[in-house]
Amino acid sequence: MTDAFGSNGDRGRAATGAESGAAAAFAAAWNSRSQPPDIAEFLPDAETLRCDVLVELIRIDLRRRWLTGLSRPPAAAPRKRLLDYCAEFPELRPEALPADLVYDEFVIRRHSGERVDPAECLREFPSQASELQQLLTVDDEDRSTRRATADELSSGLDTETGERTRTTADLTAVGTTPGDLDQLEVGRCIDDFDLLTQLGAGAFARVFLARQRTMQRLVAVKISADRGTEPQTLAQLDHDYIVRVFDQRLLLPAAPTAARLRLLYMQFLPGGTLLGVLRKVRATPPARRSGQLLLDAVDAAMEEKGEIRPTDSSVRAEIAACSWPETVAWLGRRLAEALAYADSQGVLHRDVKPANVLLTAEAVPKLADFNISYSRDRDTAGPLAYFGGSLSYMSPEQLEACHPGYDRAAADLDTRSDIYALGVVLWELLTGEKPFDDSKPAADATTGGEVETLSAMLRRRRAGVGAAALAALPADTPAALRRVLLTCLEPDRSQRWPGGAELARQLDLCLDERARDLVDPPLGSWRMRLRRWLVPIVVGAATVPNLVASMFNVQSNRALVMAHLSASAQHDFLLVTFAVNVVFFPLGMITLIYMNRTLLSMTAGPRSDRDYDPRTLARARTDALHFGDRVVVVVFALWATSAIIFPTVLAIATGEVGLRVVVHFLVSLLIYGAMAVAYPFILLSFYLIRCIYPMFVGLGGIEPAEADSLRRLARHGAAMLGAAASVPLLAVAAVTLLPLQDIPTVIVSVRVLSVGAVIAFVVAYVLFRMMEVDLRALERVVDPAAPRRNRGAE
Repeated sequence: MTDAFGSNGDRGRAATGAESGAAAAFAAAWNSRSQPPDIAEFLPDAETLRCDVLVELIRIDLRRRWLTGLSRPPAAAPRKRLLDYCAEFPELRPEALPADLVYDEFVIRRHSGERVDPAECLREFPSQASELQQLLTVDDEDRSTRRATADELSSGLDTETGERTRTTADLTAVGTTPGDLDQLEVGRCIDDFDLLTQLGAGAFARVFLARQRTMQRLVAVKISADRGTEPQTLAQLDHDYIVRVFDQRLLLPAAPTAARLRLLYMQFLPGGTLLGVLRKVRATPPARRSGQLLLDAVDAAMEEKGEIRPTDSSVRAEIAACSWPETVAWLGRRLAEALAYADSQGVLHRDVKPANVLLTAEAVPKLADFNISYSRDRDTAGPLAYFGGSLSYMSPEQLEACHPGYDRAAADLDTRSDIYALGVVLWELLTGEKPFDDSKPAADATTGGEVETLSAMLRRRRAGVGAAALAALPADTPAALRRVLLTCLEPDRSQRWPGGAELARQLDLCLDERARDLVDPPLGSWRMRLRRWLVPIVVGAATVPNLVASMFNVQSNRALVMAHLSASAQHDFLLVTFAVNVVFFPLGMITLIYMNRTLLSMTAGPRSDRDYDPRTLARARTDALHFGDRVVVVVFALWATSAIIFPTVLAIATGEVGLRVVVHFLVSLLIYGAMAVAYPFILLSFYLIRCIYPMFVGLGGIEPAEADSLRRLARHGAAMLGAAASVPLLAVAAVTLLPLQDIPTVIVSVRVLSVGAVIAFVVAYVLFRMMEVDLRALERVVDPAAPRRNRGAE
């Protein structure tokens, strides 16, 4: 902008004082006169100050003419446009108007009820288009400089508290004096803030969309009685999904006996709240709900505030592709992360509800209004008046803290109470209805009536989610999301998710089609049925390949070793074979059962995490992930031992063992040992990853470090697949090394082995590829920081 508008130097600082005095006088004239005051009457004579003062007076005049009562003013005070002021004052030229003044007119017109297209504003003032574009997208946290100096801004600091305050004289100078909350009106100026429109109101606070003059930005302003520690609480929190609080001010009242007000100003989010989304959900049939519904609700809120919808947004594209249950899980995961972060800072929310979840232009949710507190011993309003609709979202233990009949205080609450409230919010978003019917409070507002209402709410919550509420779930609700929300709503807080991080991981699982199908398979599916046959399947998968390998090994030994031994040596060989098998099979099985005893003890599968302590569940998960590796170690050790025992015992007993026999046993170890370790590993790992390990993921308590075990399992699986592929190749290679007279005796066995090994390899390959997809899906859930490729069905 040009120097005519006081944008630099000492002249700008002098203009600040002139603006304040003229603005105060002009505002007072608006309040006292029956006719709109003439702006020219309040302009200074000095040409160097005239334009700056004129701009400030036009701001006041615009608000008074357009926003007073949000209704059309009488004919004596018709609405005016900036171009009207330009025609009235020659020193004003449309192309030289400050961009923020043009933006003020745009916002004021929108909040007065006019439907104004932002593009129209850009066309009308092309010289300011670049600055207006930034203002209209509300990307204002790093733009604009202060119009007052640092010395002027610091002059209002309270020397005792360090908080910025205004004296009564200061407040009068800018056109208003704070008093009761009910006296606050849109169009007034409080401290450094022009109140543009009301965003919300409660029993003890009101929230406005305001323009901060010194920073030339839109902010949300919460004005409440000066009590509590909310500003100090919010100052601790810096998270992507928590509303950012900039600062607070203390407003000194005009009357010495009046209460002091606290002004908290924070990041303005143009997308409305989840309460607005909830209204749209209730107005939309379940079959027509999708991620686009959330975007439509955000766009409607932005249009109401005069904001421009963002374009080329990957976040909005992701949401648009989601079903409605997935959209609810998407929102819930971010809010759960916010609760986890707040909990890590020692902060509880205590008032999670749709109205306290704000949305950005990209529909990203952010929590606001932390640290609500209530004492039932107060002489002021009771819980019904104090909390109002918030009671419907409270956990049983939080309701008990409000109930005079229970010995529980707010200090007894923990993050699981916030998780319960978030569960209610997500359930209501999903179905359009709360999981508990609290629509019939007590008929009177007496203390007895409040106690009766609280008692009724407690009874409903302790009974759990009823059949009617479950029937309201949309038909496309994944079983995983149903399970996650029901766990949030457990009456006993020890049965809920222990923290926001665990809940976030579970909701993230609901967004991954493959992972959620693994963790929560359809009722009656083969995976559900096979979970109950853990021990027989594990024993069979480990035993059958070893028995087959042993049979081929015995047949090979008879043809290539026993045929060349004396009768007594053959007898000794059979005894050794029998002894080794009788000892080694049971020994291997006993060893594996002991190593995996925690997992195998859950013969019917874990019923819920309440049946097992976290340490037991962690051991069971470790067993599931390392079972295949343990089988490989034990079986290979036994086969290697037998490859040594056989020739050693024969050499001692008969003295007829030569180099040829030793080589035979070593080759047998390679061929049949590969079968004995590779196929049990693949079969066991496939079953455990497809059926067993996912049910532990659904119980919670998963550690990100387990992702390393999943990745290692994939690597080991590839190695075992290579071992399985080598069996027919080794068998053919071994035949070529045999003397010609021995080939006819084993050729049939080699053919059967080769064909069977090829078929078995194909089956193993298919199972391994399926297991790889499962492992990647589980890895995405166990470790959210892992690459998020292949989110859909794979």
